[in-house]
Amino acid sequence: MAARKTQPTTSPSYTVPGLKPDTAGDVIAVLQDRLNALNDLALTLKHVHWNVVGPHFIAVHQMLDPQVDAVRVMVDDIAERIATLGGSPVGTPGALVAQRSWDDYAIGRADTTSHLAALDIVYTGVIESHREAIAKTEESDPVTQDLLIGQSGKLEQYHWFVRAHVESADGTLLTAGVSDEKTAAKRGKR
Repeated sequence: MAARKTQPTTSPSYTVPGLKPDTAGDVIAVLQDRLNALNDLALTLKHVHWNVVGPHFIAVHQMLDPQVDAVRVMVDDIAERIATLGGSPVGTPGALVAQRSWDDYAIGRADTTSHLAALDIVYTGVIESHREAIAKTEESDPVTQDLLIGQSGKLEQYHWFVRAHVESADGTLLTAGVSDEKTAAKRGKR
């Protein structure tokens, strides 16, 4: 039996008043990408929570759980917005892997600074993509844009929490100029 792939519904037959179905379809596609990114982020944060070790273990371990919880709420909000627009949100692991444009988080058991340096790169990617989604929805759907703006504010705050651990007193980041998690994690090993 051949496996079926679940595709998001991006061509709704109905949507919210004042928004055309084709415009809603474009917004749904943007939101599905954000749904995938936030689901991935929640799983990555939990993975780090389980695999972080070292002298600052408890601080980082406890810092991450509220972030996981908040990102899971963001996931639900995005999925509900997709459904409100007449789409069908897809939150399955297979769809996430098939649709994402980024690599899987590659750091296993590691010290706190290595994981936090890698998370700096992860958060940077998620936030940059969220900002792109904000720009894409500016003209088409201010309600969705408002949702994404609120989420970006929280994501930026969590990113700041992470960066505080990989920043020197002079404001230099260990991850300056780095664009991949593995290199960032290596820099985190002091």
